Order: sequence, then C-alpha cells, then structure tokens
Amino acid sequence: MTGPSGLLDATPGPVLPQALETLAAAHSLAWADPTARHAAGRRSRALLDRAREVVAAGLGVRPDEVTFHASGDQAARSALEALARGRRRLGGPVVASAVEHSSILRWLRAGERPPSLVAVSPTGAVDLAAWAEAVDAATPFAVLQSANQEVGTRQPLVEARTVTRAAGVPLLVDARAGLGRDAVPTDFDVLVGDATSWGGPRLGVLVVRTGTRVAPHHPPSPHEGGFALDPVDVPTALAAAEAWQQVTAHQQDEGRRARALVDRIRSAAADLEDVDVVGDPQDRLPHVCTFSVLYVDGETIVDELARRGLAVASGSACTADTLEPSHVLAAMGALTQGNVRITLPLDAVVPDREAAVERLVAELGDVVRQCRERIAAGH
Repeated sequence: MTGPSGLLDATPGPVLPQALETLAAAHSLAWADPTARHAAGRRSRALLDRAREVVAAGLGVRPDEVTFHASGDQAARSALEALARGRRRLGGPVVASAVEHSSILRWLRAGERPPSLVAVSPTGAVDLAAWAEAVDAATPFAVLQSANQEVGTRQPLVEARTVTRAAGVPLLVDARAGLGRDAVPTDFDVLVGDATSWGGPRLGVLVVRTGTRVAPHHPPSPHEGGFALDPVDVPTALAAAEAWQQVTAHQQDEGRRARALVDRIRSAAADLEDVDVVGDPQDRLPHVCTFSVLYVDGETIVDELARRGLAVASGSACTADTLEPSHVLAAMGALTQGNVRITLPLDAVVPDREAAVERLVAELGDVVRQCRERIAAGH
C-alpha cells in the first residue's frame, strides 16, 4: 500500500498495511460481543485480552489498567468524567495548560467551576512556576499533554508531576499527539492515547494507574471495567495492537528520519521573510511542524500547495473543520493568521514523503510570494 502523493498531513493519517490485514482477518474470528457468554463471545474476549496485553506492554503498564474506547476523544472524556466523579469532594478548579486539546478545554469549561488555565512560554511549554502556584490540595486533578499536537513542543512532565504528586493531585496526561512517534510518557496517573497516532484505526486508549481515585460510569456499564458505555470493536483493537507492534519496532529510525525532514521544512520556512516558525526547535515531536506567514491567510497557502499536489493543513490541529484562530498559537503569543501545519505521516504508509518534503521546500518561497501578491491585488 502506498499513500497519496504529496501527503504531509497525517491527521489522522492512513492505516498501516499490516493493521488493515489484521482488521480484515479479525472480522471472521472476533465479530461477537466480548461480554457475551457463548463460545463466539468468549473467543472475542480472549482476542481482546491479547490486544490489551500488547498495548499495555508497549505502554509499560498492567493490562488491567488499560481500557479501549471508540475514539481518542471518547477516551479523554471518560478519563475526565471518571476523575471528576472520583474527586468530586474537592472544591478547587481543575488545573490545565492553556494549550490543551480543544476537546478537553471544552469539557473543562462546561463544568460548574471554570478551570485554572496555566500560561505557556513562547515555545508552548507550560510555565512551571505558574503550574506550581495553581496546583494545591483542593485541586481535583490536573491535565497536561505530553506534547502539543499543533506545534510539537514537549511538556515538562517530570517536573509537572512532581508538583501534582506533592499535593496529592492525580495528573491526566493527554498523549494523543505522540504515542508511537515519540517516547512513551511515564510520569502520569491517567493517560489518554489514540491508535491513529501510531498508524492504527480509530481507537481510544485509556490508562488508569492502580490506586488513582476514579469512579466509573453510573449507572454501571459492563464494558471495559465500567469505563466505556459501549462494547469494544475487537477487530479494531487487534488492528491497533498490530500497528503498535509494527511501529514501535522501527520507532527510533522512523523518528530520526522524520526529524531530519521536519528540520528541512523549519529551515526553509525560517529563511523566508516575515515567516515565523513556532514551537521548540529541539524539545519537540519529530514529525510536527507549524509556521506562520505574515500578510496572508493560511487557507490561501494551503489551497495553493494543494493545487501543486501537496497536502498540508492550516489552523488548529485540535479544532478540525473550523477556521477559528488557533488557541495554541494565541497562548504562545504567536501569529494566529497565515498558519501552515505539517504532520508527517509514517514512512511505512507514505513512502514518498521525503520527495513531498523536497517539493515543499523547493516551492514554498514561490507559493508564499504568489499568495501575498494575490492578497495585495485583492484577488
């Protein structure tokens, strides 16, 4: 299988060929509800347990600490609700960084008490002094991404969790941007991921470490230890586990090559006049890059690149299908107009990505010039 030529936007991205093969084959074996008591149900349950063991081993946790959900958003919602119920007697606001995924920020803002959003640096890393000031014994829980899905900057999880642990506050880490593409976080009490980040099908992953005070759904659900309202699609879980095994076997080499390609893009964009490359230049995900172009809107640049056969994205990575300014870039104090975002797909699904990057680097200056001239002329 080869990906579309010129694809430089892996959100969520194509599924690995081996995972697709597993998905197709599993439908003849694991079609039954894994909670059913008949033979087909027991077979599905055994295969589901195997998929859970694979993912748990990769994450360095126990299988009984892992639950599967229909999507990453659902896994995140389940985590937030379980923590809120388990810590409902605490009267303070939830603490989170100002650059969390929009789905998490929407959930927090819909609560009875507005969240305490901690400022970030110009590169997008949370301000640790402000974080320490915001977290106290009345904080129900805290939320911090492992790395930003839009600009790639990694967050200081070790230091942030040192603060939350000292206050007796559980830390929810949103790792959807980097699982399978970067080192697995270890400093968390609750972790959320999505198999689409590692070349799998859409499947949410939730890890709740033993001893973390949470409360599952009420009324009780028989699915995933009470953390999911619907049964898991077992073929999807098996395909996600297969994708995990395939990606992690080559992760270091994949990450090295992706970082070199992103470095090429960052350098080419930085060489252009009035173009701001955002995010930490070093402490970042290997496959994500965002830059902002003054005097032109991002959609115009994206459309011109698409006309030339190059697929990139604009706007916020976590507010898909909207043209709203990026809350991430706003929190960083960066330009919120003229944004172009690159999320490199895995080489295994888009083997021509290096050629696409070279085309982007070669044509970016001309694209920016033409778009600015078009805007200036009123077209």
